[in-house]
Amino acid sequence: MSVRDRLVPPMPGSPLWGWLGPLIVAVFGGILRFDRLGTPHAVVFDETYYAKDAFSTITYGVERQFVDGADALMLRGSTQIFKTCAPAEQCGAFVAHPPLGKWMIGLGEWLFGLTPFGWRFMAALVGTLSLFVLARVARRLTRSTMLGCLAGFLLALDGLHFVLSRTALLDVFLMFWVLAGFACLVVDRDRSRERLVDWYQSSAVTAPGPRLGLRPWRLAAGLCLGAALATKWTGAFFILAFVVMTLLWDAGARRAIGLPQPYRTAWRLDWPLGVAWTAVVPVVTWIASSAGWFATDKGWGRNWEQATSQGWVFFVFDSFRSWLGYQDQVLGFHEGLTTHHDYQSSPWQWPLLLRPVSFYYQKPTGGCGSDNCSSAVLATGTPVIWFGAVAALIALVVWYFSTRDWRAGAVLGAYLAGWAPWFYFAVADHRTMFLFYALPMLPFMILAIVLVAGLIIGPVGASARRRVGGTSVVGAFALLALMNFWWLSPVLTATTISYQDWLWRMIPRSWV
Repeated sequence: MSVRDRLVPPMPGSPLWGWLGPLIVAVFGGILRFDRLGTPHAVVFDETYYAKDAFSTITYGVERQFVDGADALMLRGSTQIFKTCAPAEQCGAFVAHPPLGKWMIGLGEWLFGLTPFGWRFMAALVGTLSLFVLARVARRLTRSTMLGCLAGFLLALDGLHFVLSRTALLDVFLMFWVLAGFACLVVDRDRSRERLVDWYQSSAVTAPGPRLGLRPWRLAAGLCLGAALATKWTGAFFILAFVVMTLLWDAGARRAIGLPQPYRTAWRLDWPLGVAWTAVVPVVTWIASSAGWFATDKGWGRNWEQATSQGWVFFVFDSFRSWLGYQDQVLGFHEGLTTHHDYQSSPWQWPLLLRPVSFYYQKPTGGCGSDNCSSAVLATGTPVIWFGAVAALIALVVWYFSTRDWRAGAVLGAYLAGWAPWFYFAVADHRTMFLFYALPMLPFMILAIVLVAGLIIGPVGASARRRVGGTSVVGAFALLALMNFWWLSPVLTATTISYQDWLWRMIPRSWV
């Protein structure tokens, strides 16, 4: 095998289908997500915060306090939902999360109005785009268009991703930006290795080797990870994991072509710019997301009048000081979030779907062919996919420690970045947590399934019997996932069904 094929394996198959296949999968998933998007005509679970905060950000630039009964006003079509105060900063709302996700929700409200469809539109769009991104990154990881499309297809059929793509919460935006950042880093890995191989084949091999340029894909990854951090603070854990991961890739590439002292050389030539792109850029992006708070006098703790009365130098200094004080209050809020909730769960319960979250439940008076009807939105994963992912992740651990395959390591590392910190919060802070906090882990669970599916099918040179048998097993799994999603779909979409039909889908009974 040549150095080029070893460092950057060729991408077989049609480039056209490499784009069309993921696009078709995304369209399929998008149709599922946009169908009846305005149903239920209600403020679902934490939409009571984010739909109003989002409308406030596009109206005032910051989050504002709202009047009593604001949910009912919104559902009646009114936009007069905010308090008025003099001075304006007294009506600033204390919020627990950075503003970018709310700006994104607000874009849908700006386009379609303050309606359930409007505040859910961007979640559905971003959820649909994530199917395409996952299919493309899975294709790059496996060098298989079929496996890439399988990844997007499975994500399209996952109940938790489906529900959060139809609800105005922040988690689908966090998941999207984390996935996009990972995808950019995987592309950067290929591009940088291509440049290293080009140098290797055209130059005398001398220590320490070349610099690898400005690496725009790594910069793009930093911007995406900054967007994740600007959506929820937990994006920070993925930034830390991905910084370590991509810097190890740099050293590994230099070692793979035989350059001496690869880690020391990577430290000197690759890592300064790498840290700037993947650590500094995200922090700058996070700060920039608060531009609305800096630019207006209406935000929580803004202290605008006093700051402007003492000159622009003091204004800049005091503004940043006030903003840092605000972030410290937010951190304290998260550390003290221990109030019991009926649908809370612990991180160890998430992979087994032991306690999903009821986003919405009503008992309509008719429309189900029974005297006892139910209409529900249950935030739960598709069990076939989640239980398959548990098995696949265990297989990936064995695969990684036996072969050191970088793909297994990257997927496991990303999964742990989304899961492991919550164990600390559970033990140290006794924090209230929910299953949907696991959504950023989900793309990496599906990547684990797809990598194991590639092992089951076998390499291109495997016997026809092996590949036909393996493809049959993987196809059967995909069909089971489709059937499982179809069975659950009435309780994911607020479809009116009989109470008994609803109860049959509440398996295990901890779902009730």
